[in-house]
Amino acid sequence: MTSTAGVVVVGGGQAAFSVVSTLRASGYDAPVTVFAAEHHLPYQRPPLSKKAHTEPEGLRVELVPESFYRERNIDLRLGDDVVALDTAAATVVSRTGARVPYAHLVLATGARNRPLPVPGAELDGVHALRSLDDALTIGRALTTARDVVVVGGGFIGLELARVALARGARVTVVELADRLLSRAVSPELELPLRERHEHAGLQVLTGTGVRALEGPGRLDRVVTDREHLAADLVVYGIGAIPRDDLAREAGLAVDDGVVVDEQLRSVTDPRISAVGDCARHPHPHAEGPVRLESVQNAIDQGTLVGRRIAGSPASYESLPWFWSDQGDLKLQIAGLRSPADEVRLVPGDSPERLAGYAFRDGLLVAVETLNWPAEHLAARRLLERRTPVSAGDLAGTTLGALARARRAAEVRA
Repeated sequence: MTSTAGVVVVGGGQAAFSVVSTLRASGYDAPVTVFAAEHHLPYQRPPLSKKAHTEPEGLRVELVPESFYRERNIDLRLGDDVVALDTAAATVVSRTGARVPYAHLVLATGARNRPLPVPGAELDGVHALRSLDDALTIGRALTTARDVVVVGGGFIGLELARVALARGARVTVVELADRLLSRAVSPELELPLRERHEHAGLQVLTGTGVRALEGPGRLDRVVTDREHLAADLVVYGIGAIPRDDLAREAGLAVDDGVVVDEQLRSVTDPRISAVGDCARHPHPHAEGPVRLESVQNAIDQGTLVGRRIAGSPASYESLPWFWSDQGDLKLQIAGLRSPADEVRLVPGDSPERLAGYAFRDGLLVAVETLNWPAEHLAARRLLERRTPVSAGDLAGTTLGALARARRAAEVRA
């Protein structure tokens, strides 16, 4: 590499780490600078909602130790975020006044929580989960909370609800939509999933809005449009907003995320890339541009951009997949389902296992599983290879059995 400006990465999460670690692993030897608003080393986010109840002060989630960055000559600037982009001069400006030029700029700014727009959201005892500090605060609160209300029936809300239930709290999930996980899971799978949550002890109120949070300085109840709920802790998770402000202010194309091409380059300025939660991109498994919020997406996109900058360009085609641990329920999703797809539920070989196969134009496009990791892995393998699987192929069988039968046939041939 001949440029002395090098790569500047804005963001300190999983996607940012994936970019810089790939750059160095690929032999990129020009300067690499990372601006991270938080003071923590880049860390994993899945444990924040899944393990916040277990020794909150003992969470160890750093991706790698500080020595990793030092030994690879990565200039990691913790606690200093970028506040402006000068695309004409190819320079970023940080909150502390640093001006750093770039040959390539990568926006890995992630997303922020959608705020809870009701009176009382500022009361003590009301929290949202996004950062490690949030998780530690909620973990400490769960040690004493008795009545917990979770606002939002998405992945984070349900994971935290089951964590609170395991701590012995009375837990109510309040969801405005008429079902849980309405943007992520088919109605067919949502029903048995909800039944299992309720059987475990969660109270679930769908189709219910929160009007206010009340208390004399500290929260003591939640006012919904159905009833009042006693609460000494509220955790809300009602969606995320991409952090695309910098890009918008710099004149880059933005549409609920930084608009990028198939190689994750800004469609406005190819010297700038966006990865992870803040990027809106074309995808061969989607019917239109998508913005995906998942660890897999952050890692794979960061890897692709790191390799491209180091000299190995490729289009982003990784199969999207997701997982969520909600108490004793492991929900896994492979592929992208649209609301119009036909979903067929299939029981597993034990009562706790269940799969939903989603078909579009008669072909398998996505698979949702409960407590059935083997079937999830079979789905990923088949969908990644874009192996055509019709509804007829799966009549009376499972993906795992179908894959085994096809492998056996290949061996015989």
